[in-house]
Amino acid sequence: MPETQKPIQVVCIEDEPEMIELIKLILGRRNFELIGAVGGREGLGTVRRVKPDLVLLDLMMPDMDGWEVYQQMKADEELSDIPVIVVTAKAQSIDKVLGLHIAKVDDYVTKPFGPQELLASVKKVLNIDI
Repeated sequence: MPETQKPIQVVCIEDEPEMIELIKLILGRRNFELIGAVGGREGLGTVRRVKPDLVLLDLMMPDMDGWEVYQQMKADEELSDIPVIVVTAKAQSIDKVLGLHIAKVDDYVTKPFGPQELLASVKKVLNIDI
């Protein structure tokens, strides 16, 4: 009997619970375990605790923005290798493109996005077939 693949753990750091639920719906149909964290501080704590396979990170959050979360992750030896996909609103596209080059995030998805767009990004960053 083939062993069941363990789910790929994804932490979604987002200040809108509805967005976390949407991403849970999209990834839940595949072999993903999505752990939602509302806001940057909670998100960083969750990433430190779970050490997921991937982080989906919103940039615009009131308590601690996504860039700060990203910088703290990259500064932490235990977290620096975790791939990050930035999820950002269309309006920030210029900042986002600059940020991607400067910060070297793994990929980004702009809101609103479709399920295929999100899955394609996850597939590319994790180099898996889903």
